[in-house]
Amino acid sequence: MQIEIPVPNLPESVQDATLLDWRKAPGDAVAQGETLVELETDKVILDIPAPVSGILKQILRNKGDLVTGGELLGILETSITQNSSLIQNTPVLPETAAPVAAVTTPSHPYKQPVSPAVRRLLTEHGLDPSEIPGSGKEGRLSRQDVMDYLAGRHDPAIAKQNDSAQPENDIQTDNTSTPVQRVAQPRAERRLPMTRLRARIAERMLASRQNTATLTTFNEVSLHRIYELRNLYKTRFEQEHGVKLGFMSFFVKATVEALKRVPIVNASIDGNDLVYHDYYDIGLAVSTERGLVVPVLRDADTLSFGEIEKSVVEFSRKARAGRLSYEELAGGTFSITNGGIFGSMLSTPIINPPQSAILGMHAIKERPVVENGEIVIRPMIYLALSYDHRLIDGRDAVSFLYTIKELLEDPIRMVLHI
Repeated sequence: MQIEIPVPNLPESVQDATLLDWRKAPGDAVAQGETLVELETDKVILDIPAPVSGILKQILRNKGDLVTGGELLGILETSITQNSSLIQNTPVLPETAAPVAAVTTPSHPYKQPVSPAVRRLLTEHGLDPSEIPGSGKEGRLSRQDVMDYLAGRHDPAIAKQNDSAQPENDIQTDNTSTPVQRVAQPRAERRLPMTRLRARIAERMLASRQNTATLTTFNEVSLHRIYELRNLYKTRFEQEHGVKLGFMSFFVKATVEALKRVPIVNASIDGNDLVYHDYYDIGLAVSTERGLVVPVLRDADTLSFGEIEKSVVEFSRKARAGRLSYEELAGGTFSITNGGIFGSMLSTPIINPPQSAILGMHAIKERPVVENGEIVIRPMIYLALSYDHRLIDGRDAVSFLYTIKELLEDPIRMVLHI
């Protein structure tokens, strides 16, 4: 029996997806629930699992193709006649499976047999195999031979330069040294298409710059008392909550309290209307190999320190694995980004529209400061608040950031709400 593999229904805000890669090839055995193909949208990577166990008979859409909800990706064959051991190892394909190239006697125009991987490289780069020295038996080409050739290691021009640089004899007849001739190395370039996520980030950041009147205000904060609290309670906190007590929970708590005191910072512009949000969904920017994503901490004002720290760890884990859901990335009334983990001392973060402001954290450094007329060493951090000046006045922005400073420098006030 043949089973169709469709693209799942996509959210209304997502028009299409890009086929990122197939995990299986035609003829491979798959188990129910095993990932067959990965799709990339503007925000997340979707795993498409096998609905039943069987053999992948046919692939209908290839890597890099744009697909839409309900579109057919491939066909699974469940009428398997081979015994279980053959299915597990799949050395022999069923008659119903899509034909694949034979290993021993492939049909190709080359003098020497080449593997499918080598053939693909030769075709993609338009190479003549007769010009590439093979390192295998009887001069057979390997994938590494082709890669070395592409890297210029077997470039005839370079080889000629190398040959001309060598002396005719190994024995010097006098003490005159031979000038060293530097061989010009190839200056390679690579052109890769943007990922869906990177293209979406570029689009939103450009829109933020063009559609907001962005201004940034700064302040510095001493984290001395937070360090004291963490050192005093970090062991008991980890035993109680199963997660380490970090800094982000303090910043989230201080941010929520500041948003309550200066509600315009938690508002947004919708046409000619101002929309005040009486809830606090805080976006936490997470950097991944694919780009920056901003999962949202829902109703942050109702969460404990332990719940915030657990959410931060879970967001980071899922973001780096590309497993965040649309629900975790949607919405948000205010965002926090932390460039300090990469060593940034100061920056002007870009607003994440339709939000009206974003808080930037930076590296924590010990610096000399004056307290009560004395110079002391304290762990200091610069904070930056970028805000949309169309909505938020300078007084509101400065008051908001100063509230965060006060709460962080005297964290017991966050517990007492004073």
